[in-house]
Amino acid sequence: MLVAAGIVFLGAVALLVLARVRRDEPGLPLFGENERANTALVLAFGIAVPVVVLSALFVIANLVLLSDTDAPAADETALTVEVVGHQWWWEANYPESGVRTANEIHIPDRTSVNVVVHSADVIHSFWVPELNRKIDTIPGRTNRVELYAEEPGVYRGQCAEFCGLQHAHMALRVYAEPAADFRRWLTQQAEPARTAGLGGEAALGKRYFMENACAGCHTISGTQAEGTIGPDLTHIASRDTIAADTLENTPANLYRWIQNPQSIKPGDKMPGLGLGARKFHAIVAYLSELR
Repeated sequence: MLVAAGIVFLGAVALLVLARVRRDEPGLPLFGENERANTALVLAFGIAVPVVVLSALFVIANLVLLSDTDAPAADETALTVEVVGHQWWWEANYPESGVRTANEIHIPDRTSVNVVVHSADVIHSFWVPELNRKIDTIPGRTNRVELYAEEPGVYRGQCAEFCGLQHAHMALRVYAEPAADFRRWLTQQAEPARTAGLGGEAALGKRYFMENACAGCHTISGTQAEGTIGPDLTHIASRDTIAADTLENTPANLYRWIQNPQSIKPGDKMPGLGLGARKFHAIVAYLSELR
């Protein structure tokens, strides 16, 4: 398609240059005032060539290329990941193991992965450019796309359909890793959150988290926090980013995020709770233990 578009573009530029050179001569370029030849030129380059070229591209793109990038049947893939688009973050579920995470998807390399996408609110578009084409997440519908990474690496994804105020800050990362590393990560993510052995500020942070609205919006497995409005935080400390790849996951950034999320992503559903610096620092200490 790029080659065809390039040829058409160069042809249009050539005609513009020719018209500029012949601007003082009557009639169309090449044929002067020969009316029959000029009519044939308009019909050829104005109608016939575009119809033939666009029809050929339509057939190639829709009947050949799209079928090559369609997700294979679910039983032909080694792994299924369910991805749900929210305003403005990504939920990732591994139904076979019960793992639920956010904004970071782990897959084994050299493995066909079936990604099933849904939307919790508006139309989003799931797109990891280095791994496959984009696919829309539409309320009430289920779409599928295959992810296949030929080698280990981190592949950035992005919502590619305008979905509201923080559309540009709705990114994700796909981590492709050797099969053994992936199984190790999946086993670790399936475990409940650390609830025992917490001391000092982390223990206080857990209490503040459970006593306030945090527990009503987020889930931390193994605790009474079972909210589904925001991302699952069971293993938040194991993630590289927070706020849908808006910030690196550091204690300082986590404090900034929970203390005043609207200053980072205006319009986000997460409110500033006004708990005070001491409580916020304690909650950060608790979340930093959830690996």
